[in-house]
Amino acid sequence: MYYIGIDLGTSAVKLLLMAEDGTIVKSTNREYPITFPQPGWSEQNPYDWYEQSIDGLKELLLDCDKSKVAGISFGGQMHGLVVLDENDRVIRPAILWNDSRTEEECRYLNEEIGKKTLSEYTANISFAGFTAPKVLWMKKHEPEAFARIHKLMLPKDYLCYRLSGVHATDVSDASGTLFFDVRNRGWSEQMCKICDIKREWLPEVFESYEAVGTIRPELAKELGLSDQVVIAAGAGDNAAAAVGTGTVGEGVCNISLGTSGTVFIASKKFQVDANNALHSFDHADGSYHLMGCMLSAASCNKWWMDEIIGTKDYGKEQEAITKLGENHVYFLPYLMGERSPHNDPKARGTFIGMTMDTNRADMTQAVLEGVAFALRDSFEVARSLGMDIRSTKICGGGAKSPLWKEMIANILNITVEVPKSEEGPAMGAAMLAAVACGAYQSVEEAVRSIVTVKETIRPKPELAAKYEACYRKFREIYPACKPLFEKLSS
Repeated sequence: MYYIGIDLGTSAVKLLLMAEDGTIVKSTNREYPITFPQPGWSEQNPYDWYEQSIDGLKELLLDCDKSKVAGISFGGQMHGLVVLDENDRVIRPAILWNDSRTEEECRYLNEEIGKKTLSEYTANISFAGFTAPKVLWMKKHEPEAFARIHKLMLPKDYLCYRLSGVHATDVSDASGTLFFDVRNRGWSEQMCKICDIKREWLPEVFESYEAVGTIRPELAKELGLSDQVVIAAGAGDNAAAAVGTGTVGEGVCNISLGTSGTVFIASKKFQVDANNALHSFDHADGSYHLMGCMLSAASCNKWWMDEIIGTKDYGKEQEAITKLGENHVYFLPYLMGERSPHNDPKARGTFIGMTMDTNRADMTQAVLEGVAFALRDSFEVARSLGMDIRSTKICGGGAKSPLWKEMIANILNITVEVPKSEEGPAMGAAMLAAVACGAYQSVEEAVRSIVTVKETIRPKPELAAKYEACYRKFREIYPACKPLFEKLSS
């Protein structure tokens, strides 16, 4: 049988058709626009997600035996606020995960309600990108639209609804709303009261590998599929990527180098770090995970290449970088503010250390290294909890760069493993669909059967030592700049 994974990303939707043994039969993608109405704001039209997904599905299903398609599931950008009225029509553009307009609302939640209370109810504190502060912002600034709310949804859950007719979410994606009790895997009644929302506005919660229903008959007819095709709940993009890379089991790690960057650490037990620097979320395999998320990762390199240097030949630019661990230029990769571990929407991208002999390659190297150093910031928090992490899987567009992978291996001083499939969330989503259809009894079984490693990058002791010294300098830059970021934003 075949299983379809749909990865609803920030810039594009990626779709793949997977055979039961994990072979990728076909894949495609469709792009859609993102708008920035004001500095720090980030929005998309949910109708674009649906239209491009359906168009991609039609291409994906060309020349395939459609009768063999058994299930569809999703991975998707997290935290985005999708609001529907009583007729399930979109009320306003979705406010995305990398939108930083909610500083006032986050301050209210973290300081007046209190971080200790939030952590008790949800296992997390408020970050600018989370869903709850977006709802509070909408209540204050768009009261007429707020009054029309009938359903609050996350991006991939809107797509799930359009395919199945069911208002549903999964535990991993719900974990990033700040409405969710992560320890007990259900909505928090206390947070609903704090944010003045009705419990019935929130969708039904499923485990990521559970079926929410079947495809709507009219859509099945349009696509040429059976109306018995299972629609599974799916997962937030990072949890889905973790499944696709085999990141299940105690202490298993995955780094994602996409638009955002994440350090994702699976855990069999629920835990929260003392400062809530890492997110404590439910995992798509039925357990838990810790996650550090930086808002700008591969997007930093894209910004530097496309907007500043003015080139699309990323590989050629990296060829000039030869002296690893010796760069005198540093870069703070906070182009959209930062989440883990600083939780500072006012933080900004910063170059420091340039001299008259600084060249283009030094600046490019600083961007790549800055992202890797910022990933290590989250990695260090996990280590402080006693987690002994010796290796990590890696996925995302940035993971296609051999140089960047070498930097990460040596800056974090761990072995980096590249899965055979580079599809990340889409692959994980297809695997979740297979579990929902009974092809595998558990996510762990699907991982053991499907995921293999094609490349291993090990740190070099001498280079890792050089980067250790560089990292100690890097970690002093943000605290020194923080007061300036405050002044610049006023």
